[in-house]
Amino acid sequence: MKTSYQYKIKPNREQAKKIDKTLEMLRCQYNYLLAQRFDWYEMNRCSIDRCPLICYIPELKEQPNYYNQKASLVQLKIDRHWYKEIHSQVLQEVAKKVELTFDRWLKGDANGKKSGKPRFQGKNQYKTFTYTQFKRHHFVNNRITLSKIGGIKVIVHRPIPDGFDIKTVSVTKKADGYYVTLSLEDKTIPAIKPDFNPDNIVGIDVGLIDFYVASDGSRIKAPKHLRKSERKLKSAQRRVSRRKKGSNRQKKAILKLGKQHKKVADTRKDFHFKTAKLLLNKYDVVAVEKLNIKGLVKTRLAKSINDAGWGQFVSILSNKAENAGLKVITVNPNGTSQECSNCGHKVKKPLSQRMHNCPVCHISLCRDLNAAIIIKARGTHALKAQLMSS
Repeated sequence: MKTSYQYKIKPNREQAKKIDKTLEMLRCQYNYLLAQRFDWYEMNRCSIDRCPLICYIPELKEQPNYYNQKASLVQLKIDRHWYKEIHSQVLQEVAKKVELTFDRWLKGDANGKKSGKPRFQGKNQYKTFTYTQFKRHHFVNNRITLSKIGGIKVIVHRPIPDGFDIKTVSVTKKADGYYVTLSLEDKTIPAIKPDFNPDNIVGIDVGLIDFYVASDGSRIKAPKHLRKSERKLKSAQRRVSRRKKGSNRQKKAILKLGKQHKKVADTRKDFHFKTAKLLLNKYDVVAVEKLNIKGLVKTRLAKSINDAGWGQFVSILSNKAENAGLKVITVNPNGTSQECSNCGHKVKKPLSQRMHNCPVCHISLCRDLNAAIIIKARGTHALKAQLMSS
């Protein structure tokens, strides 16, 4: 079982300067390594797919990769001695991050989906660095010891469960201060809980009016955190635009705006965690639609969809289910709002029509509830197929 805990830390003034300086140096190194890859790519690629039998082929340079870029860090510390202030593992993670970002652009991820072209990080945009190895005795009595930075006070709002080992530690700078994220692992916990019941399943249909409607008839209204905070956000944004560019007053206004945005994001995330816990306390299996959220945010409903945060909710739900030994099943969303849950007849209806009225079996119910029942049926079928194959 793997999980992660995030705690706020209280570095002193000197330690905060060290963290900020580390982030700035890592940002410069990230941009340098990314530029190396771009230079090689531009010099060695060719848009022509055929050539004459006799042609001049320029000498190819060595392709930058994780290993030779990581090896160059030794010379970096000689040429720029101030990089000795950063732990070696933290520097090596930069080369790994560049490798991952570049490969996702050219090759795609495990599912073949490609990301956009990597961007150079501007000032104050590089906000996290990671220690890939960490020993438990460096985190005791509400203090964590970070190499090259020192011992820092931690606000431990919940203790680390017994039996979990700390694998990695990430330090992040946010609008309201600094945080550490501990990646935890306990190999003794089983992947599926002993009393797992595959028949205890529910289907949920996410939406914008109701955050979700479940196949058992329960529903939760969409909280609309961003919509409710728009007035405060607009006021804070106006304050930033009125300040002189580069002035201290503008920096303070930007900081207040960042805190306001973080408050909205934290409130949304808290709602997602509580909603996921509510579902998993009641059911062993949750079936959800595999939505193309990237495609949906290109529509006129983009603001409301981003406000709802469906992608984050499904990710939190999946992680919590995995940690609890439960399951989340994703199903094909095609036709869930048009198909009748009682007889299977296709009933075409616009988005504005909120009721499902079947002319064949004469059933009448909320279209979201009808979709949730279909999602449950598809999830049950997919779960049976998984259990049979395993």
